[in-house]
Amino acid sequence: MVESKGWDWNLVKSGSEDNKRIWLEPSEESFYYAEKWKRQGLKAVLDLGSGLGRHSILFAKYGFKVTAADISEDGLEFLREWQKKEGVDIQCKQADMKNLPFEDNAFDCIFAYHSISHCDSDGINQILGEIKRVLKPGGRIFCTLCSKETWSFAEADFPHIDENSLIKTDGPEKDVPHFYVNIADIQRLFSVFDFVLERIRHIDDCFYNGAVHNSKHYYIEAKLKN
Repeated sequence: MVESKGWDWNLVKSGSEDNKRIWLEPSEESFYYAEKWKRQGLKAVLDLGSGLGRHSILFAKYGFKVTAADISEDGLEFLREWQKKEGVDIQCKQADMKNLPFEDNAFDCIFAYHSISHCDSDGINQILGEIKRVLKPGGRIFCTLCSKETWSFAEADFPHIDENSLIKTDGPEKDVPHFYVNIADIQRLFSVFDFVLERIRHIDDCFYNGAVHNSKHYYIEAKLKN
């Protein structure tokens, strides 16, 4: 199993305004799940792999009790300053997703956007095991996983670790492992850890920042069995 490694957020923060904006604006999905989980009466949310904290800030503004967890202390320090400016209260915790420093059944819901893929095949099993442990029975998760159809797996020449995993060799994700799946992989993984899959979408971000891309992810909504 490869060692966990966080993003180099200094490269992002020192980049163009357009690039910084991507990592400071909440994703479309975060608005949907903030609304949905609030209607369902869920309260304690874990933003797993919180980065600079764009989703933590959003959930806090919706009234959730938010915990932000990330392996990067630079990202968490940025969020600590940001939350003061926004007037919200977020617990920031440096953590490896494979060994979360939280009690069992601590959260009603988990939001993990483009984060739990940062591992290899052994690592994803540990991460899902930890997610199951810290999520309450009947709790909800929204997460994304990299698709095997995306360019970085299907076309690029990144070194592979195993049949589902590779290591990025440039940019802010340099030396960060990435795990890739197809629909069968998702069904197998989530059934092993007692999740009921409720919705899976296969999304291609095919044009952004003024250029054509082939960046595909699975968007997964699931519920932990009671």
